[in-house]
Amino acid sequence: MKLVDYLRERHSTPVAQMSEPGPSAEELNSILTFASRVPDHGKLAPWRFIVYRGDVCRTLGKTFLQITEKASGKMTDAARDAELTRFTRAPLVVAVVSTAAPHVKIPEWEQVLSAGAVCLNLLIAANAHGYVANWRTEWIAYDADALAALGLKPEEKIAGFIHIGSSDFPVPDRPRPELSQIVTYAGEAKG
Repeated sequence: MKLVDYLRERHSTPVAQMSEPGPSAEELNSILTFASRVPDHGKLAPWRFIVYRGDVCRTLGKTFLQITEKASGKMTDAARDAELTRFTRAPLVVAVVSTAAPHVKIPEWEQVLSAGAVCLNLLIAANAHGYVANWRTEWIAYDADALAALGLKPEEKIAGFIHIGSSDFPVPDRPRPELSQIVTYAGEAKG
């Protein structure tokens, strides 16, 4: 498939539709290498990766459930299951951690944008290796207890959790904005 064709059809597969297999260790190294090739003003690499797979995902699910139960009290079986399986729905989850910080020359905002670019590159790299992927955050990206359990330092933030796996499900495209609604041309008369 040509790159232009891929970009025309690019979409994210719902995490609930993902299954094994996930990338091998060699494929994952390649995916992460490609993902890190993003614009990075000042060559700071203001992001890092944490890979979650296997038993650690089940342990994190129990932790997410405990945090949610502490905050919400009694939960439905479906809500409990959603927390327990949050990181086991796909064969692996990669956290893109933003390490953006004040810098004498590089605005923090540009560092954050670089982490966002890593997330998109990670989706594209996973697809290029024959896998499906989805970029999520959810409540765990904003909860101090969850972030600590995930291995983040207090000054770090989650740019995204990239779920990667395989799928046989056809994914219909979602509505996309019309260019006329999102594009303006500087200097042209409005009509």
